[in-house]
Amino acid sequence: MKPFRNIVASLLVAGAALATLPAMTGCMASEGAYIVEESPPPPRDEVVVYKPGYVWIHGRWTHPGRHWAWQGGYYERERANQTYVEGRWERRGNGHVWVAGTWRARGGVVIR
Repeated sequence: MKPFRNIVASLLVAGAALATLPAMTGCMASEGAYIVEESPPPPRDEVVVYKPGYVWIHGRWTHPGRHWAWQGGYYERERANQTYVEGRWERRGNGHVWVAGTWRARGGVVIR
């Protein structure tokens, strides 16, 4: 009787895993990034207050399941001799991929 229980338990676990697949419709993972078939909504306007010593990282749309969700922006401490390049949604093939923002060395021009 115990082997039968193990088989039933395995089938239940497999069925539960398969039941979650429809939630991922239109979204697939590739190289640590999610590819989303539908294009993201336009960015939301955010009120930004100048904060000395900090850089504002703009919010972005994420696609955690079936619907788009807004992730608000935040402040990050400035880094010496570096500038922040904003992240962006990029079209690749039939989908869209989020390219994360990054810090880059300033190219000889210092803005004060």
